[in-house]
Amino acid sequence: MKRIFTLCIALCTIITGFAQTDTTGKQNTPPADDTIRIGGMVIIRKAGSKDREVIRDKEYKMRNRRGDKPSNISTNWWIMDLGFSNWNDESNYAAATLNGFVAPGIGEDQLQLRAGKSRNVNIWFFMQKLNVVKHVVNLKYGLGLELNNYFFENDKIVFAKNPTYVSQGTTEFKKVKLAADYLTVPIMLNFNFTPNRKNGFGISGGISAGYLYSARYKTKEGGDVKKVKSDFDLERFKLSYVGELALGPVKLYGSYAMKNMWEKGLDMTPYNFGFRFSNW
Repeated sequence: MKRIFTLCIALCTIITGFAQTDTTGKQNTPPADDTIRIGGMVIIRKAGSKDREVIRDKEYKMRNRRGDKPSNISTNWWIMDLGFSNWNDESNYAAATLNGFVAPGIGEDQLQLRAGKSRNVNIWFFMQKLNVVKHVVNLKYGLGLELNNYFFENDKIVFAKNPTYVSQGTTEFKKVKLAADYLTVPIMLNFNFTPNRKNGFGISGGISAGYLYSARYKTKEGGDVKKVKSDFDLERFKLSYVGELALGPVKLYGSYAMKNMWEKGLDMTPYNFGFRFSNW
């Protein structure tokens, strides 16, 4: 009996000794440090301390997200051009007189335009730019209205219709103009030298095709305004060379027709130039 009792006491003593050793080991192990990473920095708080140590880590540059890349197709709505209209007159007035298109005495001087008064206003419903080569080379196209107002220096010029006949009357009007409006589609090859800038530098060139949808002769005498609507034997279709120059926020445009604007009688090649108000 004594042996059994002595053995039990020995076992309890050994177990108690192991427990004390394990507990002591756990108490002597230092607690782990807290580590926080924020971007390119690592913040370390030492165990048992309120102080924090900041260590700069290597910096990593993230690639541009897809949303930051310029779109391959961009659209610009409701562009406006404000400029001047004129024409290059190479008419044979002697032949035009024999053909009954103009009255005797009508020549280049009688049909000279007011350079600062004759206006061109273009309203583009939209223009699109299609990326061809790394947004440096692009294809531009659109649809809009090309409005031309030709004001004459001679305030006595009269346009009659059916048949068209240009003469000089006796009444001196306050204002005399011939208007020709076209529905036009331009197509240009664009070179954008600063593709990452909103208002950059570039140049465009191409052609445009227009259809004459309205023409009229308008006079104003005092408060009396008269309009005569007719095509006046103007060419229905108009093909032109077109160009655009982007100088930062300033944009210029120009166009020059490929051929005569009249079906018969006169030989005049119209051209326009001015400022373009566009986002690109």
